[in-house]
Amino acid sequence: MLIAIIGENCSGKSTLAEKIKDSIGAEIISGKDYLRMAKSESEATVLFKEKLSESVNGENIVYVITQAEHLALLPDGAVKILVSADLETIKERFKTRMHGVLPPPVEKMLEAKHGSFEGDEYDYRYDGVNGDADALCEELKARSLT
Repeated sequence: MLIAIIGENCSGKSTLAEKIKDSIGAEIISGKDYLRMAKSESEATVLFKEKLSESVNGENIVYVITQAEHLALLPDGAVKILVSADLETIKERFKTRMHGVLPPPVEKMLEAKHGSFEGDEYDYRYDGVNGDADALCEELKARSLT
């Protein structure tokens, strides 16, 4: 099964990905990690798209996406999970990641990107602050058995 975890920086995607990995056994791929698959970006992209397509009905892969252009890499049949958090939580988490300082340009970037993944095309919506990861993992387990 291919599970795409989609959302803004610091919304809780990586934490959820780890929970899913532990629950159903999956390989986690983040962002542009796939570029390591080949020497050229174009070749790596082709190989990665093939791997994702094969995983829809094969091995479990969790693909963590923070950039909208990576949505185009997803084949039909991918399970799409939108992870979201309120802007203040995202800012606080990012500030922690940056050792307690959130520079104004970074803050403006976070504000500009907030809500950029909204839409109807998701199989699940997960609250990266208060979501029940265990319940979602159970749903995904059941889905993988059908």
